[in-house]
Amino acid sequence: MNASKTALILGATGGAGGEIAAALLRRGWTVRALVRNAARPGLDPRIDWRAGDALQAGDVLQAAAGVDVLVHAVNPPGYRDWDTLALPMLDNSLAAARANGARLVLPGSIYNYGPDAFPLLAEDDPQRPLTRKGAIRVAMERRLAEATDVRSLILRCGDFFGPGARNNWFAEMIKPGRPVRSLLYPARHDLGHAWAYLPDVGETVARLLEREGELERFARYHFAGHYVDGDALLAATRRATGNPALRLRAFPWWLTWLAGPFVVLLREVREMRHLWREPLQLDNRKLLARLGEEPHTPLDQAVAATLRGFGCLP
Repeated sequence: MNASKTALILGATGGAGGEIAAALLRRGWTVRALVRNAARPGLDPRIDWRAGDALQAGDVLQAAAGVDVLVHAVNPPGYRDWDTLALPMLDNSLAAARANGARLVLPGSIYNYGPDAFPLLAEDDPQRPLTRKGAIRVAMERRLAEATDVRSLILRCGDFFGPGARNNWFAEMIKPGRPVRSLLYPARHDLGHAWAYLPDVGETVARLLEREGELERFARYHFAGHYVDGDALLAATRRATGNPALRLRAFPWWLTWLAGPFVVLLREVREMRHLWREPLQLDNRKLLARLGEEPHTPLDQAVAATLRGFGCLP
């Protein structure tokens, strides 16, 4: 139990932040969260919600008073202005972590890697991204590496999915709120890809934080998650829906070029196409050496829970 430990979560209403908060609560942590409207309905009553904005340094600093861990799981609103907002937001979290001697946790991604590092990604592989967002991710991690007076933890993951996930590839493959008729897979049906089930990600972060005394100052780990191809994902979805007639359809990449200039999300999706041109997985041997195992929900269970969360199952 960690009854004396306190964590501040930025992005606790999102997928990764919410699951990290849930995992810490299960372990007896005191959890605070920064949110613009702390009185809005539906917020978890076990969390100490503080009103504020992650873009305001004073709000973050005030909410972080006395915490042991600060989780930076927040993104610029509406997936806009990453180039001008992502680093200032991280700087606010760094300043608050520094002021409190707290460890800063950053859920990482595969966006900061280029094809020269594929197909198996290790923690120390070179980061030469092809995209704007990938370059921002590299800059964010560099900020943590250069902040030698702040302890940090990065858990890099594949594409997120889970009941609380939104704005992710799994949501693009189905139609949330409707029965599943098909899966729009962004790659060849037999091409494997790394998927990260968010409850497992939250559990992994919590277990790592329980080993604070063993972590490096600038700690980086890779989460393998589910490495599956489109056929395996389709089979799991068929079993979850009870519909053996579901088909795998090709994702309409042409639409991202046509509508990308007008729809921010489609423009962001188009940037990520290179991640779907060849197999891609994460090497988790360092994580296994630290924890002994990686939390792993069976694929069928994870897919069914995700579809329920999206309102796609009766």
